[in-house]
Amino acid sequence: MKLDFILNGEDVSCQAEAGDRLSEILRDRFSLLGVKSDCRSGHCGLCLVSLNGRTVPACLVPAFRVRGSEVITIEGFEQTDEYSDLREGFRKSGAEPCEFCRGALLLAAASLLEERPRPEAQEILERLSTVFCRCHDPAALVRGVQTAAELRARRMYFRAHR
Repeated sequence: MKLDFILNGEDVSCQAEAGDRLSEILRDRFSLLGVKSDCRSGHCGLCLVSLNGRTVPACLVPAFRVRGSEVITIEGFEQTDEYSDLREGFRKSGAEPCEFCRGALLLAAASLLEERPRPEAQEILERLSTVFCRCHDPAALVRGVQTAAELRARRMYFRAHR
């Protein structure tokens, strides 16, 4: 089947089989290796992407569901101001997740900040727990997301008052 969709802001098209999953399509056809395919059951969260504005595990999304949709991977997210806010927040707080988990953790944090611009620590921990990564300090990640929230609020304020 032919799939036409928007990938990281670009109109794309590819061929897919009925049993293909979004994570396979992104890795195999578009070489977007920031999308991991670790568990293939949605439990590890390492394949998180934004699909039509919702963060979902790409390994659970059948190919046909992508038709006409907008998909943003970590590679696309890295081009945004929100990514810069999160990276700076993580840097300032000393939260440096491993390269394997980094993309999924950043996308999970970004989706939370979209919903809740000033999340509480427990909300941050709950959202980031969707990514199975044991190589980071949870307290540092909470501080990183809270710092990113402050940076984002400041950036939005200055943008609105120019």
